[in-house]
Amino acid sequence: MNIFLKTMLRHVLPHGDVQFVTKGGVDRFGDGIGPHVRLRITGRGAEWALLFDPDLKLGELYMDGRLIVEEGSIYDFLETVLTNLHNRPYPLFSRILYRIRGALRRFAQMNRGARATANVAHHYDLDAGLYDLFLDSDRQYSCAYFEHPHRSLEEAQIAKKRHIAAKLAVEPGHSVLDIGCGWGGLGLYLADVAGADVTGITLSQEQYKIARQRAIDRWLQNKVEFRIEDYRETQGTFDRIVSVGMFEHVGVPYYDTYFKHCARLLDENGVMLLHTIGRTSAPGATNPWIAKYIFPGGYIPNLSEIIPSITKAGLLVTDIEVLRLHYADTLRAWRERFLFNKAKAEALYDARFVRMWEFYLGSCEASFRCGDDVVYQIQISKQVDTLPVTRRYIGEREIRLMQRERAGLRLAAE
Repeated sequence: MNIFLKTMLRHVLPHGDVQFVTKGGVDRFGDGIGPHVRLRITGRGAEWALLFDPDLKLGELYMDGRLIVEEGSIYDFLETVLTNLHNRPYPLFSRILYRIRGALRRFAQMNRGARATANVAHHYDLDAGLYDLFLDSDRQYSCAYFEHPHRSLEEAQIAKKRHIAAKLAVEPGHSVLDIGCGWGGLGLYLADVAGADVTGITLSQEQYKIARQRAIDRWLQNKVEFRIEDYRETQGTFDRIVSVGMFEHVGVPYYDTYFKHCARLLDENGVMLLHTIGRTSAPGATNPWIAKYIFPGGYIPNLSEIIPSITKAGLLVTDIEVLRLHYADTLRAWRERFLFNKAKAEALYDARFVRMWEFYLGSCEASFRCGDDVVYQIQISKQVDTLPVTRRYIGEREIRLMQRERAGLRLAAE
């Protein structure tokens, strides 16, 4: 192995049980404790690529079949790396690249007009069958809410929708705007169970088509309207605004604009809930592999980057909940389902795509389990007294919503 790469890996992997096989032989790293992983590096220049830009090249080498996992899994390796690097300095060259990318992040996040649409299409307009391979039956593509250990993914995703509806204090007849509505699952829940009149907007053609058809199939087209629309173009006034898993695509340069438009759309006595991935570490840059292959234009913010834009728009932060490890458990369920269906995924695309998707799900899970990523649920209003002053109402409303869910299931069965 290249002596420089070996030095870097000894710095990065003081703990764990990792072997690297190269043309020069086998090198062992760590203290022998933890999941055993054996990796083979092949191809000219692969070692130098991994040395100079590991944040980008590790994923690329795995996708291209030049980093081969012979024992263990790529997730085992990623978890070992992030566990070692947590609260420890990254290699010097990686820190330099990170600062450069951080300085250029505003240019990478110019998410407006055609570029915003193209960024959404890159990920969300893939073959619809792909998402059936790993998501729950409602196609919830965001962090689930595991109220109790060992809940199924389906149960946890229903609990997430229920938790959001309770926090919003949605009442029958309320008008709700769902910014970034996905395949429509949350909007349909708010209409069917909470009794709201919902407008869902998305930039994804595939999500729009499926969401609209789902509303028709459930006879909810008079309660839910889905549109292809940028949030900057939305008109009207809404009692409630919700946005789940969309804010990560807004881009730092547009945070002020985003909340300014939300303030314009929200009724004076309205409530908004923002559900977004966030980082507990200092503001920085998007991982270059994720930005290139998975979420172009995406960014995970620190609370310090979000709150000033909320207050600048004249809005009040009334509650913040930090969901820790919920997304790690969600991603584990997705990853396990995807790997179970990897032959079907390869039939849709190819083996390289399957490795890319496995690396995406595994790296994100490791980041939520061992790194600095969490999920923030930020509750927002215009008036200080719009909602009760304690959280007790949330649990009470969740109970009522659960009763309506069960009543709906009984009616459907009859």
